[in-house]
Amino acid sequence: VQLQASGGGLVQAGDSLSLTCTASGLSISTYGMGWFRQAPGKEREFVAGIIWSGDKTLYTASVKGRFTISRDYAKNTVYLLMNILKPEDTAVYYCAADPHGLGNSEISLYRYWGQGTQVTVSS
Repeated sequence: VQLQASGGGLVQAGDSLSLTCTASGLSISTYGMGWFRQAPGKEREFVAGIIWSGDKTLYTASVKGRFTISRDYAKNTVYLLMNILKPEDTAVYYCAADPHGLGNSEISLYRYWGQGTQVTVSS
C-alpha cells in the first residue's frame, strides 16, 4: 500500500493550492480518507476527512469554508483544495487512509500514511 501526496509549495497569504493523494494497493472506495498536517514543534493535527462513500466530509474549525476535500474513485485519488491560505497553514501535509471507512478526526483510526508534502505560506 502506498499513498503518494503531492502539490505542496511556497505561496503567499491569500493564494490557493491543491494537494493530491494517489493511492496504490488499496481502493479508496472502501476507505475513509483524511488530510492531516504537522507544523514544526507541534503535534500532527486533523485537517479534513471524507467518508468512504464520499457523501460526508469533516473539517477542523480553522479551515472550514477555505478548504475542500474531495475524491475521484476512477483515479483512486483524494484532493485537498486550499483557498485563502494563511501563514498559520504552513506545515507538512499528510494524507491517510482509514480502513473503518469513517474519515473522521481520530488519528488512531488511520492505518496507512503518505510521505507528506510541504506547504509554506508567506505573509
